[in-house]
Amino acid sequence: MKKIFLSAIVLLLIAGHSIAQIDDAAKYAANITGDNLKKHLTIIASDEMEGRETGTEGQRKAAAYIQEQFKLLGLQQAPALKGYQQYYPLVNDSMISSSLKIGTKTFSYGTDYYSPVLFNATKKTVANKIVFAGYGIDEKNYNDYAGKDVKGKIVVLFLGEPKANGKYILSGNSNSSKYSYPGISHKLAIAKKKGAIGAIVIYPWIDTFNTALIEKTAKNATPAFPRESDVSINYNVLSHEAAKKLFSKWKMDSLIEKAKSYEPLNSKKTTDITAAYTFNYKKKRTEVMASNVLGFIEGSDKKDEYVFLTAHYDHLGKHDGKIYYGADDDGSGTCAVLQMATAFAKAKAEGHGPRRTIVFMTVSGEEKGLWGSEYYSDHPVFPLDKTSVDLNTDMVGRIDTERQLDDTMSYVYVIGHDKISSDLPIINEGVNNKYTNLTLDYKFDDPNDQERIYYRSDHYNFARKGVPILFFYDGMLLADYHQPTDTVEKITWPLYEKRVRMIFHTAWEIANRDEMLRRDKPLPPGER
Repeated sequence: MKKIFLSAIVLLLIAGHSIAQIDDAAKYAANITGDNLKKHLTIIASDEMEGRETGTEGQRKAAAYIQEQFKLLGLQQAPALKGYQQYYPLVNDSMISSSLKIGTKTFSYGTDYYSPVLFNATKKTVANKIVFAGYGIDEKNYNDYAGKDVKGKIVVLFLGEPKANGKYILSGNSNSSKYSYPGISHKLAIAKKKGAIGAIVIYPWIDTFNTALIEKTAKNATPAFPRESDVSINYNVLSHEAAKKLFSKWKMDSLIEKAKSYEPLNSKKTTDITAAYTFNYKKKRTEVMASNVLGFIEGSDKKDEYVFLTAHYDHLGKHDGKIYYGADDDGSGTCAVLQMATAFAKAKAEGHGPRRTIVFMTVSGEEKGLWGSEYYSDHPVFPLDKTSVDLNTDMVGRIDTERQLDDTMSYVYVIGHDKISSDLPIINEGVNNKYTNLTLDYKFDDPNDQERIYYRSDHYNFARKGVPILFFYDGMLLADYHQPTDTVEKITWPLYEKRVRMIFHTAWEIANRDEMLRRDKPLPPGER
């Protein structure tokens, strides 16, 4: 009887503790309201922020606002940083001069060729052999370099990649590969690895060059993110007329037509061309800074493990006198992070802080190519192997105009549920069923997703390092997407609130469970 009585007490205590935990989560989630979200979003997506384009004053104003909110909440600063901002460099490049001579012919810049300023360094390239390298692809099932010796030579290659029977040869389906995006930078890196010292690129679909293109490639319109891979070997882009005259030996007119149709190119049939090649390029570079904004709430017994809540606070800026407000994209995610920080800070202040450390990070540069999150993942201030999860929120304030289902007022797209960790769907679905009852739509986790959403927001840079991720998204790819009309009054506040509460509950559960998330599933194939 005594044992039974004691067991009953233990069960009651466990049940009481469980109920308290549930009540705590719900209690603090209640701080996330449509009104509070709106208070922040009307500032983040205001005229004053000028569209928050990375590297501009508008982006810096937004960063200052987020930093001030973190400070007011009492979030701690990362010890590795001097303050709440992690700065990273951007560059403004402008061409000073460019000259190209092949054989006895001197080519005219802007007519015969041009040289993109970001991808070319100040240097002189000299060679005496030119090699045709097709599309510049080096793969088992398609290799333009088979039997080719390019060491110390100039390679000629086409932009694009081949298809067969309407499908890309490399992927076997309608999805292009890394040879299309990032494309040229990847091809140049391969050429350099194989020993080439320069490249000539031909765009199959661009016959001649207009003034706008030449001006755009001679000077950055906006600051750019410098990657080591961006400047591997210098290259120039030839016009079709110049290429046909210079490489008539290879029947370049026929090759151009094949490349336009994505046909395979047989580089083995071409022989090297012997000709003196001299390409001299000079440019000026100035540096500006952008930043990620992050603060954290320290955990208790598992403080050396981390849960990240992320969103990007940048957008497209101001163009032709119009502000691109980015209320949904991604003002909604930014304000979600602020509101979740508020809820967790209140819990911490009242003695219900998380077991794991929670890092709240808003990044810039997403619209430009995931710059800020790439920089963080390559320069982390908290160890990635101790980062249990990244829950990324990018566009959660509106309703997908293409979603013609009965649950349009109670859904969210969830990406990454079947990748990296088998714990993810169990936890996320569990808290959703308990608290919010949203429809969790996994449409964009389809491997054949034409939009490749998994690769298009900041969670990807955590995933590529092996960190489990979930990405929450409303699906808005049409209507006001990337338009000046993405404004605050179009937000659906009750649904927005519900989605953010669900993300908060997911973070709460992951932050307080006994174990870090398992990393028991392979990274998905493919690259950005």
